[in-house]
Amino acid sequence: MHNNHFFLRQLIVPLQKTLTGTVVSECYSQNKDELIIRFETKGDPYFVKASLLSSFSCLSFPETFHRARKNSADLFGNLIGQRVARIFVFENERSFAIAFGNNITLLFKLHGNRSNIILFKDDTIDELFKNNILEDETLKLEQLHRSIDWSYENFAQHQHDLPTVYFTFGKWVWRYLNEQGFNAKTLDERWTAIQNLLQDLNDPSYYVTEADGKIVFSLLATGKITKTFGDPIAAINDFFLTYSQQDTLGREKSSLLSTLKAKLQATENYYAKTREKLEELQGDNNYKTWADLIMAHLHAIKPGTERVTLPNFYQENHPTEIKLKKDLSPQKNAEVFYKKSKKQQLEMQRLHEILEQKRQEREGLKQQLLEAEALTTIKSLRPFAEGLGWSKEKEKQPKPLPYHETEYHGYRIWVGRNAQANDELTLKYGYKEDLWLHAKDVAGSHVLIKHQAGKNFPKDVIERAAQLAAYHSKRKTDTLCPVVVVPRKFVRKRKGDPAGAVVVDREEVIMVEPRK
Repeated sequence: MHNNHFFLRQLIVPLQKTLTGTVVSECYSQNKDELIIRFETKGDPYFVKASLLSSFSCLSFPETFHRARKNSADLFGNLIGQRVARIFVFENERSFAIAFGNNITLLFKLHGNRSNIILFKDDTIDELFKNNILEDETLKLEQLHRSIDWSYENFAQHQHDLPTVYFTFGKWVWRYLNEQGFNAKTLDERWTAIQNLLQDLNDPSYYVTEADGKIVFSLLATGKITKTFGDPIAAINDFFLTYSQQDTLGREKSSLLSTLKAKLQATENYYAKTREKLEELQGDNNYKTWADLIMAHLHAIKPGTERVTLPNFYQENHPTEIKLKKDLSPQKNAEVFYKKSKKQQLEMQRLHEILEQKRQEREGLKQQLLEAEALTTIKSLRPFAEGLGWSKEKEKQPKPLPYHETEYHGYRIWVGRNAQANDELTLKYGYKEDLWLHAKDVAGSHVLIKHQAGKNFPKDVIERAAQLAAYHSKRKTDTLCPVVVVPRKFVRKRKGDPAGAVVVDREEVIMVEPRK
């Protein structure tokens, strides 16, 4: 009810007493949707602060206000030097005005998210604080007064449509009446309730109360009352401060919780993917098995053999086919497999360490979430956030990955975002066992198919990645596009080459249709 007509009627009484005869010395804005007016009195200056956010519009009257040296704009220049003649409220309307000499009037229209402050000169609009409210451009002061017939006859005639008849009450007043069982009363009982209500509204106390989890200003004793005032200025100042603090707490706490939850989700996703990769490696001991089988059957393998089938003593002598490098001896082939097996073991050890690290991070984030959810004041929230390494300003976003990821038949395919990202993708994120693809002889994204231990790249996966490489290139509109396909280890960058430019030592070219 901080912008309700019945409150404005009470508010202008002390304002009229304080401001009549004072002179405006400053009128400026240093925050969007906020206006400060300074009045010179015989003693200390008097400040009126209008905060007209779309989410919350409210007046307050700070004892002091220090103007910022920068980012401050003077407004309503025709007000400067004008002396206050009187202050009046419009009949049954959420608006009041300060009248000055020289037929100048400053209107405070307090209509929620359509609130505005408008300067009139000779009853014509001279300047608007907000210029984006179209209906305010044609507003006439004399049209703001609205009449209500408070008679019993009118009440009885419109008993089924009272919120429309008594429009100036507002939602909060009708909520209060409904809480008192208004609709269940007889006609005469409801009339009596309205009369009692008007007495309370015309001679009110002022309450800062809580309802539905929000701070509310009320002229009626309802909700969870936290403070009671007899002075409207003190009441609205306390409400504005309390609401602003609660709103700031809500926004900063929501941002903090959102960040913590996002970090927790990212950690859990990373943990799950790492565990999946570890389980895949743990189930893939082919390299060691092949090496053991070769060493056990050296006498049966002829030099220059490309493929050999040997009984697998790890699987009840089930025949196992092994692909060999024909230019290496059987023993050298076994050594190659042992080296790859050792790399697998080292990779599994590394993954175990990552899992433990992520597990600890996950538990830490869960605890931080519990602690953050329990915070109830800005004084406790901000040190907590700073203790996590964050300031109240927006946390810097992590650098995005240099690629978009897609998956096809269980294989991860990475597509570079731009020329600089292409270099990072290929040279930093690519492993020599990955398969590298690029549209031939034109600019385009680098594409990687991530290698899976012990598996060859399926033909359909290669074709799908090639289609992506073609689509993310200058040939995306061609019917068919040649695409280079080569293991990552045969791709290198020469010193001085521009971003995205690489040298391919070996290549195979396939023709595909560009597809997203």
